[in-house]
Amino acid sequence: MNQLVNLVIDNAVLSRYEEHYFELHPRASKKPIAHPYHESINVWMIMKRPMMNALKQKWKDFIVWFVEDQGYSNLRIEKCDVICQTFYPNHRRHDTDNSVPKFLLDGLVQSGMIIDDDSEHINSLLLQCFVDAEHPRTELIIKVKEIVQ
Repeated sequence: MNQLVNLVIDNAVLSRYEEHYFELHPRASKKPIAHPYHESINVWMIMKRPMMNALKQKWKDFIVWFVEDQGYSNLRIEKCDVICQTFYPNHRRHDTDNSVPKFLLDGLVQSGMIIDDDSEHINSLLLQCFVDAEHPRTELIIKVKEIVQ
């Protein structure tokens, strides 16, 4: 089996998620996800542990919602390759290795889309960074090799 699944996280998706989020949390005032790309490892690694855990949980909750919205919950991908393409809104310097999609992958596991994010299940992870001022986004391209039946 060689199937491609393309998940695109952009501002339109975030807007839809915000509607859902604020229905669940009517007293909240701050957007749960600030922008359509994962926080840089430089940002989240210097956070105090409770703040880092809160950010991780917000991303996991978002990804679980997004995977369900796209119809891929409990897909149970056994083996795959993942390409994470991050399209930033500006030309400010972005180190590709700082765009590690840890929270995104954790959400894919939590949703049941991927069985686990270890090397037995995700055989390769390719990180790519680009600039698209008009349409900043993250694209997760999952090359499915095997699904548990």
